[in-house]
Amino acid sequence: MASVPQNQSVVILVVGAPGEDEYLPAFAKSEKLWRDAALKGGSEVVTIGLDPIAGAESDEDRLAFLKALERLKATNSAPAWLVFIGHGTHNGKEAKFNLRGPDFSADELAGWLKPVQRPVVIVNTASASGAFVKPLAAPNRIVVTATRSGGEQNYAHFGKFLAESIGSTEADLDKDEQTSLLEAFLMASRRVADFYKEEGRLATEHALVDDNGDGLGTPADWFKGVRAVKKADKGQGVDGRRAHQLHLISNAADQKLSPEDRARRDALELKLAELRDKKPEMQTNAYYGELEALMLDLARLYDASEAVK
Repeated sequence: MASVPQNQSVVILVVGAPGEDEYLPAFAKSEKLWRDAALKGGSEVVTIGLDPIAGAESDEDRLAFLKALERLKATNSAPAWLVFIGHGTHNGKEAKFNLRGPDFSADELAGWLKPVQRPVVIVNTASASGAFVKPLAAPNRIVVTATRSGGEQNYAHFGKFLAESIGSTEADLDKDEQTSLLEAFLMASRRVADFYKEEGRLATEHALVDDNGDGLGTPADWFKGVRAVKKADKGQGVDGRRAHQLHLISNAADQKLSPEDRARRDALELKLAELRDKKPEMQTNAYYGELEALMLDLARLYDASEAVK
């Protein structure tokens, strides 16, 4: 595979062992939805797990995944998305994603990603995936899981709904003509809750998002709109802000921004969110003074991008 340009995201889709034949069509459909959205947004896409392999014990998928991860070590400012579609297990000590052939654990994946300096998005839609949050959480990284712990080991429906949401404007909660990872997470979580309610069943999966690096994660019901209104007692801060800045398919305004301007815009938006958090503790004049300065910086950034185009 050729090298990826500095401003191009890469999406690695890993389809795991279906276990039973009934799951393969669902996994293949999710892969296609992710691939279509990623290609529409201009990302490079690598799919692992759908091509024929030598046999059930073959390590071809594991080796192909490791080869794909090697490319992520190259310097690049664009995010790399790792999306796992399949089943997972947890034996009380170790969580794994089930490949065709040898599986890999959360700790193994954490080790493989240590040399990677670019932003990384890890989306694990498998059962028991909640146990991946703590080992994989880190600065400049977003982790989304279908469950809140390794103990939720029943088949997770979250993956299907997330795949349907990631490229759909129906999940665009703030109506900015693009669907962020956070918005897709919230929509998929809502549809999971609706599914169990309609089926009259007790929910056996509760998705989490972690993008502040504390490894605690935040469930969808802690959000009001796209803003978290609760945070973990011992957490480093509020989750969701960085996840709301990432989109596979960007709107027209975002597409006009250079990678440098986009990074600057994201930093300003995070400062705005932090400022809002501090508002109750600040003098009114001081708050609005800082707010005005940040808003003017954002306006100048967008004006400059329009002038260039």
